[in-house]
Amino acid sequence: MKKHAWGLTLALTVLLLGGGLFFLWYTGFFDALGSMESIRSYIERFTPYTHLVYFLVQLASVVIAPIPSNITALAGGVLFGTWLSFFLTALAVVSGSMLVFFLARGLGRSFVDKFVSRKISEKYLDVIRRKRDIFLILVFLFPFFPDDLICALAGLTDIPAPRFLVLVICTRLWGLLVASAIGGSAISIPLWGMVLIGIAGVTLFLVGLRYGDRWEEALLNRFRK
Repeated sequence: MKKHAWGLTLALTVLLLGGGLFFLWYTGFFDALGSMESIRSYIERFTPYTHLVYFLVQLASVVIAPIPSNITALAGGVLFGTWLSFFLTALAVVSGSMLVFFLARGLGRSFVDKFVSRKISEKYLDVIRRKRDIFLILVFLFPFFPDDLICALAGLTDIPAPRFLVLVICTRLWGLLVASAIGGSAISIPLWGMVLIGIAGVTLFLVGLRYGDRWEEALLNRFRK
């Protein structure tokens, strides 16, 4: 009975995702991906349901649409202000991350291969399995990696779902908060600042991959004392 219910849930989820993809295509969402202004105009077309549409767009950006959530968070900041944009984006990204994770865990490699190229799978899956927490933390903290696709690959590992949820909440939301704040004019970062942040992020990522295991073991030993 449990297996039948799980299969039915997956079938309904896939059906809803297909319907969502068709809705985005039919309403011109993919044509609006050229700029932040186009995305904002697309969302504004659905007044007075802009909040709901914005949430669905953010959810789609994690599950089915090839667009970074930070970009749509910028547009949300312009439309709704910093905190409402952040709340809607955070709710959508956490929900989408867990949805992709559970779909990958339930449907397996055949499902993941439809969304994640074999090249990306070969590049990241083994690293996720070996480095696990430290790798996921670094990927989710810095907006230079395919973190939405990583959620699907994480579903193929043995990481417990509650633990994955904690990692997502503690790491993915910081970049969204910054993007929402910039869009809402709460903060302003010049181009040179963005470049420095990018360089620092890549450097920390590479150093983390090289020494992450040692740091993790040292911290664990320290907490065991």
